[in-house]
Amino acid sequence: MKKNMALITPGVGEYEEKKSKFIAHIKKVESEEEANEYIAAMKKEYWDARHNCYAYVIGDKNEIQRFSDDGEPSGTAGKPILDVLNGSGLNNVIIIVTRYFGGVLLGTGGLVRAYQKSSQDALDKSIIVEKKSGNVALLKADYGYVGKLQYIAANLGIHQLDAKYGENVVFKYLVPVEVYDKFKENVDEATSATVEIENTATISYGIDNGSVITEL
Repeated sequence: MKKNMALITPGVGEYEEKKSKFIAHIKKVESEEEANEYIAAMKKEYWDARHNCYAYVIGDKNEIQRFSDDGEPSGTAGKPILDVLNGSGLNNVIIIVTRYFGGVLLGTGGLVRAYQKSSQDALDKSIIVEKKSGNVALLKADYGYVGKLQYIAANLGIHQLDAKYGENVVFKYLVPVEVYDKFKENVDEATSATVEIENTATISYGIDNGSVITEL
């Protein structure tokens, strides 16, 4: 099953063949209107390029998919870009590939390869994380339980978002939905069910180099 991924930081990809230069930009978009605005802006920025081909996918289940060859032979640009996007697991994103013609025809296979390679390079240079679902849990506990709670969280791969120390300690944890019941069971067992867990929200998140990213 293909993982559900999220674009965090966009990259720019490049590919050159027979003096033709392909520059790929990737961007998050939430609607077709936003996608079309970006297409118009890129065509204005790269007004002197021969082609600005694109593909985008929008919707939680990629319900909206559009692409354009922008004057290239049919099937050699937009669809290859779309294939790269669909293989990435991303949604709500657009890739635009700008081509500066080098004076030599590349042929159908050469064009498909160039648009795919530049698109993939943009993905490779982006920061992309797997989109996960987690519960934001608050735990208020006596200081005597701090060590046990931290051990349980670490053992289950749970990330601590915050901790406030006063008369008691209040932990805010991001608990993956698939281990929430196990987490609660372990906490109840370790604290004789004296620590209450409040599930305040369920959110989408990703992990990049150990850091939690919640703005997906």
